[in-house]
Amino acid sequence: MAKVLMKGNEAIGAAAIQAGCRYFFGYPITPQSELPEYMARELPKVGGVFLQAESEIAAINMVYGAAGAGARVMTSSSSPGISLKQEGISYLAGAELPCLIVNIMRGGPGLGSIQPSQTDYFQATRGGGNGDYRLVVYAPANIQEMVDLIIEGFDVADQYRNPVMILGDGMIGQMMEPVEFKTPKKRELPEKDWATTGTGGKRKPNIINSLYIAPEDLEAHNIRLQAKYQKIREKEVKVESYKIEDADVVISAYGTTSRIAKTAIAKLEKEGYKVGLIRPITLWPYPYDEFKKINPNCKGILTVEMNAGQMVDDVKIAVEGKFPVHFYGRMGGMVPTPEAIIEKVKKICGGEI
Repeated sequence: MAKVLMKGNEAIGAAAIQAGCRYFFGYPITPQSELPEYMARELPKVGGVFLQAESEIAAINMVYGAAGAGARVMTSSSSPGISLKQEGISYLAGAELPCLIVNIMRGGPGLGSIQPSQTDYFQATRGGGNGDYRLVVYAPANIQEMVDLIIEGFDVADQYRNPVMILGDGMIGQMMEPVEFKTPKKRELPEKDWATTGTGGKRKPNIINSLYIAPEDLEAHNIRLQAKYQKIREKEVKVESYKIEDADVVISAYGTTSRIAKTAIAKLEKEGYKVGLIRPITLWPYPYDEFKKINPNCKGILTVEMNAGQMVDDVKIAVEGKFPVHFYGRMGGMVPTPEAIIEKVKKICGGEI
C-alpha cells in the first residue's frame, strides 16, 4: 500500500476508522481539533456517528454508553479537556468498558498554552480519577507509529475490556509525515457477551455498573481488576532500546522527545561517546525489565522530557539504585534541543554531575 502524507491528528482519525471505530464523541480544543473535524467529515461516510458534545464531561459519558453497548468508540482532547474526563475514565475502567482515548498534550498546569508538552505523564500513568485503576498508555514517537498503535489499541481495549490511551503531544498532532495503513496482526478477541445489546428474549439483561455497595463485593471486583492489570504487565509491554549493553550513558525518553534524543546520540557517537537509548512505547505498563540490560559500568541515566521530570520516578524504580538518574527537561511548550542533551551527556561522562 502506498504511503500518504497526512497531518498527525487526521491520521489518528483515519486509523481509527480503519480499526472499526464507528462512534466519536468529543469537544474541540487546540492542538487536537483537526481530529474531531476529520471524524465529523469521514465517519458518516462509513455509517458511523460523530457528535460534538456540549462539554468534555458529556463526551466521556457518551463514550461510556456506546462502549457499554459493545461499539468501538473513541474520544480525544488535550490536557485540560482530559482532566474534565477523568471521572468518566474512572467509571469506564471500573465498569471494564473498552474504548480509545487520545490526549494530544499541551502545556500546563491549568489552561497553560497551546504548545506541545509532556506534562500529563503522571495523570495518564497514575490515574487522574479515583480508585485503583490502570489505563494501557501508548506514547508514539512518529505518525506511523501512532497509526499502528491506534489500530492495535482498539484490539487491546477489547481483549482486556479496558480503556486505552494514546499519549501524544501538540507537535505530533500538528506535524505531517508519510504514513502507511497496514493490515494489523490479528488478535483472538473475546465475544462481547457482556454488552447491553438487547436480550431478544433469550437471556437475562446485561447490567453495566461500577457500583458495589457491599465492601466484600467491591474488594472482590478490585482483586479481579488487579489480576487483569498483572496480565497486561506480562503481555503488553512495548519498548525500543539501542546499544544499552555497552553504553557509558543511557538516555530515556519517549514520544517526540525521543526523536530529539536520537539526533543527540548520533552526534555524540561521531565524537566517540557510547550512548544508549531506552524508549518506552508503553508508559503503562512501564518497561522496567529493559533497564536490567544496561551496562553495569554505566555512569548514569539521563531522562529527557518536556516537563519537570515526571518519568524520573519510573526510571528510578527501574534502575533500583544501581545508577545515578539525571534529568533534563523543558517546560511551558519549550522543546529540548540536541545540543542541550549533548552538553548534559558530556557532563555525566566527565563526572561533573
